[in-house]
Amino acid sequence: MSMARGKKDSVVAANINVTPMIDVMLVLLIIFMIVTPAITAGFQATVPRAVNPDSREEQEGEIRLGIDKDGHFFLDITDPRSGKYTGPRSISDADLPGQLLTLYATRTVDKILYLKADQNIDFARVQEAIEIARKAGVRVIGAIAEQERTAHPTEH
Repeated sequence: MSMARGKKDSVVAANINVTPMIDVMLVLLIIFMIVTPAITAGFQATVPRAVNPDSREEQEGEIRLGIDKDGHFFLDITDPRSGKYTGPRSISDADLPGQLLTLYATRTVDKILYLKADQNIDFARVQEAIEIARKAGVRVIGAIAEQERTAHPTEH
Protein backbone atom coordinates (compact mmCIF):
# COMPACT_ATOMS: atom_id res chain seq x y z
CA MET A 1 0.00 0.00 0.00
CA SER A 2 1.16 3.41 -0.69
CA MET A 3 1.08 6.28 1.65
CA ALA A 4 -0.91 9.21 0.52
CA ARG A 5 0.66 12.64 0.65
CA GLY A 6 -2.25 14.79 0.83
CA LYS A 7 -5.40 15.37 2.63
CA LYS A 8 -7.23 12.29 1.32
CA ASP A 9 -6.10 8.67 1.18
CA SER A 10 -5.81 7.31 -2.37
CA VAL A 11 -7.74 4.16 -3.19
CA VAL A 12 -6.20 1.59 -5.56
CA ALA A 13 -8.54 0.70 -8.44
CA ALA A 14 -8.84 -3.08 -8.95
CA ASN A 15 -10.76 -3.20 -12.27
CA ILE A 16 -9.94 -5.95 -14.77
CA ASN A 17 -9.82 -5.05 -18.46
CA VAL A 18 -11.90 -7.80 -20.12
CA THR A 19 -11.84 -6.38 -23.66
CA PRO A 20 -8.87 -8.50 -24.89
CA MET A 21 -10.47 -11.63 -23.43
CA ILE A 22 -13.75 -10.90 -25.25
CA ASP A 23 -11.84 -10.36 -28.51
CA VAL A 24 -10.13 -13.75 -28.19
CA MET A 25 -13.42 -15.48 -27.36
CA LEU A 26 -15.14 -13.97 -30.41
CA VAL A 27 -12.30 -15.09 -32.71
CA LEU A 28 -12.52 -18.64 -31.29
CA LEU A 29 -16.29 -18.63 -31.71
CA ILE A 30 -15.97 -17.64 -35.38
CA ILE A 31 -13.32 -20.33 -35.99
CA PHE A 32 -15.49 -23.04 -34.43
CA MET A 33 -18.53 -21.87 -36.39
CA ILE A 34 -16.60 -22.30 -39.64
CA VAL A 35 -14.74 -25.54 -38.81
CA THR A 36 -17.57 -27.55 -37.20
CA PRO A 37 -19.78 -27.88 -40.32
CA ALA A 38 -16.75 -28.94 -42.37
CA ILE A 39 -15.93 -31.71 -39.89
CA THR A 40 -19.48 -33.03 -39.67
CA ALA A 41 -20.03 -32.93 -43.44
CA GLY A 42 -17.64 -35.86 -43.94
CA PHE A 43 -15.01 -36.56 -46.53
CA GLN A 44 -16.10 -37.41 -50.06
CA ALA A 45 -13.62 -39.19 -52.30
CA THR A 46 -13.80 -40.86 -55.67
CA VAL A 47 -11.56 -43.59 -56.99
CA PRO A 48 -9.18 -42.15 -59.57
CA ARG A 49 -9.67 -42.63 -63.28
CA ALA A 50 -6.70 -42.43 -65.59
CA VAL A 51 -6.78 -40.73 -68.96
CA ASN A 52 -3.74 -42.47 -70.47
CA PRO A 53 -2.78 -45.34 -68.19
CA ASP A 54 0.13 -47.62 -68.94
CA SER A 55 -1.37 -50.90 -70.03
CA ARG A 56 0.51 -53.87 -68.65
CA GLU A 57 -0.23 -57.45 -67.85
CA GLU A 58 -0.34 -58.71 -64.30
CA GLN A 59 2.96 -60.18 -63.23
CA GLU A 60 3.37 -63.40 -61.31
CA GLY A 61 3.48 -62.90 -57.57
CA GLU A 62 1.48 -59.66 -57.53
CA ILE A 63 -1.18 -59.44 -54.87
CA ARG A 64 -4.30 -57.51 -55.80
CA LEU A 65 -7.10 -56.67 -53.38
CA GLY A 66 -10.45 -55.79 -54.87
CA ILE A 67 -13.51 -54.27 -53.24
CA ASP A 68 -16.77 -54.63 -55.12
CA LYS A 69 -19.80 -52.32 -55.09
CA ASP A 70 -21.24 -54.11 -52.05
CA GLY A 71 -18.00 -53.72 -50.06
CA HIS A 72 -16.90 -57.38 -50.28
CA PHE A 73 -13.18 -58.13 -50.49
CA PHE A 74 -11.58 -60.20 -53.26
CA LEU A 75 -7.98 -61.42 -53.27
CA ASP A 76 -6.47 -61.81 -56.72
CA ILE A 77 -3.29 -63.90 -56.42
CA THR A 78 -1.53 -66.84 -57.99
CA ASP A 79 -2.43 -70.05 -56.16
CA PRO A 80 0.68 -71.06 -54.17
CA ARG A 81 -0.12 -74.78 -54.40
CA SER A 82 -0.57 -75.05 -58.16
CA GLY A 83 1.41 -71.98 -59.24
CA LYS A 84 -1.41 -71.01 -61.60
CA TYR A 85 -3.48 -67.87 -61.72
CA THR A 86 -6.95 -68.62 -60.37
CA GLY A 87 -8.59 -65.21 -60.63
CA PRO A 88 -10.16 -63.16 -57.86
CA ARG A 89 -11.42 -65.15 -54.89
CA SER A 90 -13.92 -63.82 -52.36
CA ILE A 91 -12.58 -63.49 -48.84
CA SER A 92 -14.43 -62.60 -45.65
CA ASP A 93 -13.60 -59.61 -43.48
CA ALA A 94 -12.46 -61.92 -40.68
CA ASP A 95 -10.09 -63.94 -42.91
CA LEU A 96 -8.49 -60.99 -44.75
CA PRO A 97 -5.98 -59.92 -42.04
CA GLY A 98 -4.71 -63.46 -41.54
CA GLN A 99 -4.48 -64.16 -45.26
CA LEU A 100 -2.54 -60.94 -45.96
CA LEU A 101 -0.27 -61.56 -42.96
CA THR A 102 0.53 -65.04 -44.31
CA LEU A 103 1.21 -63.71 -47.81
CA TYR A 104 3.48 -60.85 -46.73
CA ALA A 105 5.31 -62.70 -43.94
CA THR A 106 7.32 -64.70 -46.48
CA ARG A 107 8.14 -61.73 -48.71
CA THR A 108 11.44 -59.98 -48.21
CA VAL A 109 11.76 -57.61 -51.17
CA ASP A 110 8.49 -56.30 -52.51
CA LYS A 111 5.71 -55.71 -50.05
CA ILE A 112 3.37 -54.12 -52.56
CA LEU A 113 -0.42 -54.46 -52.62
CA TYR A 114 -2.45 -53.34 -55.62
CA LEU A 115 -5.87 -52.06 -54.61
CA LYS A 116 -8.88 -51.83 -56.91
CA ALA A 117 -12.19 -50.59 -55.60
CA ASP A 118 -15.57 -49.72 -57.05
CA GLN A 119 -16.05 -45.98 -57.33
CA ASN A 120 -19.44 -46.01 -55.58
CA ILE A 121 -18.39 -47.54 -52.26
CA ASP A 122 -17.79 -45.61 -49.08
CA PHE A 123 -14.22 -44.41 -48.70
CA ALA A 124 -14.29 -45.77 -45.14
CA ARG A 125 -14.28 -49.28 -46.61
CA VAL A 126 -11.15 -48.50 -48.65
CA GLN A 127 -9.52 -46.97 -45.58
CA GLU A 128 -10.34 -50.11 -43.59
CA ALA A 129 -8.66 -52.26 -46.26
CA ILE A 130 -5.57 -50.02 -46.21
CA GLU A 131 -5.31 -50.27 -42.41
CA ILE A 132 -5.59 -54.07 -42.55
CA ALA A 133 -2.89 -54.19 -45.24
CA ARG A 134 -0.54 -51.93 -43.26
CA LYS A 135 -0.89 -54.14 -40.19
CA ALA A 136 -0.09 -57.18 -42.36
CA GLY A 137 3.24 -55.65 -43.39
CA VAL A 138 2.41 -53.96 -46.70
CA ARG A 139 4.81 -51.10 -47.39
CA VAL A 140 3.45 -49.75 -50.70
CA ILE A 141 -0.16 -49.62 -51.87
CA GLY A 142 -0.81 -48.96 -55.53
CA ALA A 143 -4.21 -47.95 -56.83
CA ILE A 144 -5.47 -49.67 -59.94
CA ALA A 145 -7.41 -47.18 -62.04
CA GLU A 146 -9.79 -47.88 -64.86
CA GLN A 147 -9.18 -46.12 -68.13
CA GLU A 148 -11.56 -43.23 -68.57
CA ARG A 149 -14.08 -44.01 -71.26
CA THR A 150 -14.22 -41.36 -73.95
CA ALA A 151 -16.35 -41.27 -77.06
CA HIS A 152 -14.29 -41.59 -80.21
CA PRO A 153 -15.51 -39.56 -83.15
CA THR A 154 -16.77 -41.68 -85.99
CA GLU A 155 -14.95 -41.35 -89.26
CA HIS A 156 -16.87 -41.03 -92.53
